Amino acid sequence: KFLQQTWQALLRRGLPKQIVVSQFHIKRRRTSFFFTMPHYRYEALTETGARITGTIEADSEDQAKTRIAAQGNFPTSVRQDSSAGPGGESRTRSLFAAKVKPEDMILFTKQMRTMLDAGISVINLLEILQAQVENPSLKRALVAIREDLRQGASIFAAMSRHPKIFSKLYCSMIRAGEISGTLSQVLERLIFLIDHEHKVRKKIKAALTYPVIVLVTLFGAFLFLLTFVIPQFVGIFQSANIELPLPTRICIAMYDGLTNYWHVLLGGLIGLIVGVILSYRTTRGKLFWHALFLKIPLIGPVLQKAAMSRFASIFALLQSSGVTVLESMGILSEVIGNAAIAREFDNLQDKLREGRGISGPLRTSDKFTPMIVSMIAVGEESGNLDEMLTVVSAHYDYEVDYAVGRMSEMITPILTLLLAAVVGFFALAIFMPMWDLTKMVR
Repeated sequence: KFLQQTWQALLRRGLPKQIVVSQFHIKRRRTSFFFTMPHYRYEALTETGARITGTIEADSEDQAKTRIAAQGNFPTSVRQDSSAGPGGESRTRSLFAAKVKPEDMILFTKQMRTMLDAGISVINLLEILQAQVENPSLKRALVAIREDLRQGASIFAAMSRHPKIFSKLYCSMIRAGEISGTLSQVLERLIFLIDHEHKVRKKIKAALTYPVIVLVTLFGAFLFLLTFVIPQFVGIFQSANIELPLPTRICIAMYDGLTNYWHVLLGGLIGLIVGVILSYRTTRGKLFWHALFLKIPLIGPVLQKAAMSRFASIFALLQSSGVTVLESMGILSEVIGNAAIAREFDNLQDKLREGRGISGPLRTSDKFTPMIVSMIAVGEESGNLDEMLTVVSAHYDYEVDYAVGRMSEMITPILTLLLAAVVGFFALAIFMPMWDLTKMVR
């Protein structure tokens, strides 16, 4: 409306068309920092009959035609630019959009809950938060949500249009709060859940960071010894005409292979990485890799227990907020974070539609521990499923801490032995021939 009023006001002043268009674009750019309209590609005829092409921003195709006509041209073809995403954000821009961190979501949800408790309307509080939020992606989303609310959309519908910022779980909880009139309480539970998920992920990442760094360093040291140290001694050993021991022959063979076929090895490594990435993007490939991760010693138990903790905490939250069991399974399938476990939820939905309970089908799956199945069975029979799930979540939080600590304790000596094996192998490859040379000199 602001842009239309600006355009009409400039036209009423009787200014030349070029100045009107220039002033309109200046004001449009000032507002497009907060809200960008979709782009349309068009073909048109000028007053002299010449054919022109270009792009224009508009809320709809009809508005695009009106704007083209206002420029003194007759539109012959108008279509939305496929290189721009919903809301006019280009795909390139969306790729480099600032990611909304869990800390940002926790702060936003806390502020929203506080203002709701203070009696501020949702539209007004979003206007306040829009000025306070620092993350540009979240700021743009709040602007769009506020506009949708003004047009009569629900909070759930407005947030659902931004799935990269507000997850399906977040939106489902908001919808449950809207329907039940307990939005403030739901936001309190979401704060706890987001914080809980963030802490669990940080624990796992912290436990895996050290082994990854050590392995990368070990691989770099291996390449350095193989390409810079071993070649210094190869010529000496070969000119001495002594029989080289097995470790030295292996090192020489690896050095020759790396020197003569480095391009083949590099191409194979790149192909392997690309193949893994492409397979991971497919449904079947992701299912394979996630199932494989669960079977890795030390790491697999940690991932499974973290998934059980996430399952129990999210399921308890959904149940206490009034979300149906069937809908909860659909949400859990998308947010559990492991495709192999998510498939179990998909199978569980089919059995729930047949009228079966939750604990029975879970017993047939090897992804759920006996404890969690038993606690769910007790919760079903007693009617306190959300309370039982809360207890299970607290228990598996402790289990995750214990498993992470145990994994760290066991990985450290394993990496130490691996480092000793690599260093010892190269030491034997170098010093065994030198010992033979020393005996020849004597």
